[in-house]
Amino acid sequence: MSDTPPGRLFFQSETFRVEGSLARHPRVTGRHLTEPAREVPIHAECDVLVVGGGPAGTAAAVAAGRLGARVMLLERHNHLGGLSTGGLVIWIDRMTDWSGQLVIRGFAEEYLARLPKGAIAGPPREAWGSRDAATAAWWALRTAAFHGTVTHSPTADPEWMKAVALEMVTEAGAEPLFHAWGAQPVMEGNAVRGAIFESKQGRRAILAKVVVDATGDGDLFHRAGAASAADIEEGDIHHAMNTSWMFGGVDMEAYLRWRAEQPEQFSEFLRLGREAHGQFEKAFVSWRNDVALFMGPRMTGFSAVAVDDLTEVEIRSHRLMLAHLAFYRAHAPGFAGAWPLLSAPQLGVRHARRLVGAGAVTRAMWDGGVAPDEVGVSPGLSPRFPNVSIPYGALVPARLDGLLAPGRHLSCDATSHSFMREIPQCWLTGQAAGVAAALAADRGIEPRLLPAREVQRLLLAQNVYLSAASIAAAA
Repeated sequence: MSDTPPGRLFFQSETFRVEGSLARHPRVTGRHLTEPAREVPIHAECDVLVVGGGPAGTAAAVAAGRLGARVMLLERHNHLGGLSTGGLVIWIDRMTDWSGQLVIRGFAEEYLARLPKGAIAGPPREAWGSRDAATAAWWALRTAAFHGTVTHSPTADPEWMKAVALEMVTEAGAEPLFHAWGAQPVMEGNAVRGAIFESKQGRRAILAKVVVDATGDGDLFHRAGAASAADIEEGDIHHAMNTSWMFGGVDMEAYLRWRAEQPEQFSEFLRLGREAHGQFEKAFVSWRNDVALFMGPRMTGFSAVAVDDLTEVEIRSHRLMLAHLAFYRAHAPGFAGAWPLLSAPQLGVRHARRLVGAGAVTRAMWDGGVAPDEVGVSPGLSPRFPNVSIPYGALVPARLDGLLAPGRHLSCDATSHSFMREIPQCWLTGQAAGVAAALAADRGIEPRLLPAREVQRLLLAQNVYLSAASIAAAA
């Protein structure tokens, strides 16, 4: 991490470059087979098809459904929420800016507010933005204070998050379709007009006026021929992969006291863990004192779009989970009675492809300014930076029509991806895409032709936070 520009990352962790192979084999034979042509049944037709029910896709489906569009939501798993639920990324990154103001609002704010008491933990609202040293130090151990400032960065129960997401989607009138893997775009010239999916019923299609690619890896826009980027920063964690897990039967308060009061012992514990297992991770808090979260070790050198690599990361992660269990039981206060509660059913992929869009979030935007087509505002990366204005063009392919691409595969540079891939930013861009998709479908025009002020008006009506300049322009 030493090559990372100071102040750019507020959540730092080691990455581990893996040498050797467990599951990777030279599987390319050079041989091919030809599939015969076949008719694909049309499963349904709709106004807006959202492919992928992760944070961005869920927000998009709710936003579009609330505007009266007929929305279908394809999801390959049996739940909504993606990495925020099935991936156990239950630590929700900062939603407040460095003054404590809540800037990621709209769908995100409502979603978390609907979780029942006891299903979410984090600083109370009156503490957001606090720079009191003792308060910040206490919350820093609980992933909710950075650079000496308390932030709104809660942890939440993934099962309740799944339940509330499903409730919001169905309330909005959107129709989820689980166990359906979006496989191929349906093309009409240069425009996407639906998607073919695979399921237990075989290969079927859904036709739509507008498609939202919320796959996270850009599967639909890539197969439709849209350009993408895949460059990474070697020193950053944003391209690493791993399967997260949780241990039950722990006493996190005892563990955190030890970390705070015996830092030399804790450092030696980490050193011995690395020495014993090569790849070793700190335990993080969850929404309960008796559940510990492990969001690593993070492995680099693998491709998120190569099935053999994905398999190897899963194998290594599950072996590391059991190795951590034994080591923590033996050496970490609060973990003597720990047991394996859950390994994430979804692999933690941080980066695969990034759209080449009509606009982009770039490093230059970290220094301030308001995009004329702003659809949301993200907190800056540290107190050195102001809030970042997110342009609508970052969701629109440079040339491909009929499709929007919110979430972690949106158009941005490699450095900006370090925060644009986070859960709150995916909620933000997903809601923007859902509003724009519903509006474009209703107007019968391509998403790129929508006037920014009309999208902004609808976003403001859905309680999205925009800069004062955007509010004035939308009036």
